[in-house]
Amino acid sequence: MAVKVGWEGRFFEDFEVGDIYRSSMGRTITENDNIWFTLLTNNPNQIHFNDEYAKHTEFGKPLVNSLLTIAVITGLTVQDVSQNGVNLGWDEVRLPHPVFAGDTLYSETEVLGTRESKSRPAQGIVTVKTRGLQQEGKVVITFSRNIMVWKRDHAPSHDIFPIAQ
Repeated sequence: MAVKVGWEGRFFEDFEVGDIYRSSMGRTITENDNIWFTLLTNNPNQIHFNDEYAKHTEFGKPLVNSLLTIAVITGLTVQDVSQNGVNLGWDEVRLPHPVFAGDTLYSETEVLGTRESKSRPAQGIVTVKTRGLQQEGKVVITFSRNIMVWKRDHAPSHDIFPIAQ
């Protein structure tokens, strides 16, 4: 019986400027997700967890914590963009439309640039721009980021599956 290798994500050689990757799944944000994330990050802003407070704002209901939004949208990109790399930073983060509990989020990422790493010859740097959309197509977040991505032949993921005894 042959072992079939599953999707291992993209390596540096796989990225081409202009490519667009859309998340293969969406993620519905629940009220519990928002409250737990807000508590986990010690964020005391009542806009995220106090219905009565939120009723008196322009939104009329609690907002999803913006750091949860960036975390979920980034997570939706991992299998296509950063599964074989590490994030070097996020830039130009914008939140043009609020996210509320019950919204389902999707990501779309465009490759803006690639370059060899000057200090790490086994890796390269990929620059991308990502936008997160909710179920009605409203853009809820945009950002760019740089990722240090392994070249295929140097990736640490090779040969790590244990051999059965």
